[in-house]
Amino acid sequence: MKTVNWGVLGAAKFAREHMARAIHEAEGARLHSLATSDPAKAEGFRAFCPDLKVHASYDALLADPEVDAVYIPLPNHLHVEWTRKAALAGKHVLTEK
Repeated sequence: MKTVNWGVLGAAKFAREHMARAIHEAEGARLHSLATSDPAKAEGFRAFCPDLKVHASYDALLADPEVDAVYIPLPNHLHVEWTRKAALAGKHVLTEK
């Protein structure tokens, strides 16, 4: 079975404390990338995923051919925009409610 490489758009607290760790520990999944404009926010994710790739923008993460799926924990008003962009980039998408 192919390992699914996941990217996370934004360094939200819920993503860091719950979803990113769950993705990283799931069989057949790997936390691959995080998109954040503040690289210091990646450190909380690197505590359990030291080889995490950090992108400076959401668009850069979506352009990464190694990312298969994207978790979007952004504020509600950004859901449609970034879910659509991720789908158009050919990524599988999980958007927070």
